[in-house]
Amino acid sequence: MPAEHACPSPSTAPPEDRPLSGTALKILDASKVLFLDHGYDGVNLDRIAAHAGVARQTVYNLFGSKEAVFRATMRHHWAAFELQEVAAGLNRDLARAEADPAAFLRRFSDTILTFVTETDQIAFIRLVVAESRRLPWIATEFYDLGKAPLVETFTACLRHMTETGALRCPDPELAAHQFLGLIQEFVIWPRVMAIGPDAMRLPPTGVVVEEAVAMFLSRYAPATS
Repeated sequence: MPAEHACPSPSTAPPEDRPLSGTALKILDASKVLFLDHGYDGVNLDRIAAHAGVARQTVYNLFGSKEAVFRATMRHHWAAFELQEVAAGLNRDLARAEADPAAFLRRFSDTILTFVTETDQIAFIRLVVAESRRLPWIATEFYDLGKAPLVETFTACLRHMTETGALRCPDPELAAHQFLGLIQEFVIWPRVMAIGPDAMRLPPTGVVVEEAVAMFLSRYAPATS
């Protein structure tokens, strides 16, 4: 399998992805602030319009309903991850990954951690957790728009490295979830749950990544003769 085809553009990418007008972006930036601050029920089209500095009718004409605005807000949030570019970068790394899987896993981890630290990902996860019991579609949509394509792309890379002998993953999708779990347990979920340092002594992020890579490779590195 040629390296340039090993990490395909995610097939689960939503068909609604298209360039947004400046007005639409202004509305989505405003809606994100409001939804994160006040929750789903605490926001309506009037508040979104006022915060964005546009007419309510403009919000309605562009999106149609509060639910549609919320869905578009989630899509806009995940767009900052730039998964198409992530997949392209992983493809460029694959040739080197066959010689150095550890470096590949570190670069992949850095991509995720940059997104978590430079966006409102933690606040958005909190919002989804809070609202999904009453509105399950929110969790489903959030996963489908972001986590699912990420796992699909990472799985394709692990499958390719297995086929070329750089790794030995009998189930690449399971392995992808396992590696992400090793990172998220220390870097994401304590922050989502607002667990203070006194209650949970967290190692530095660099240590978390290195230990995740070591554990992953202890299971999936190819056998040496």
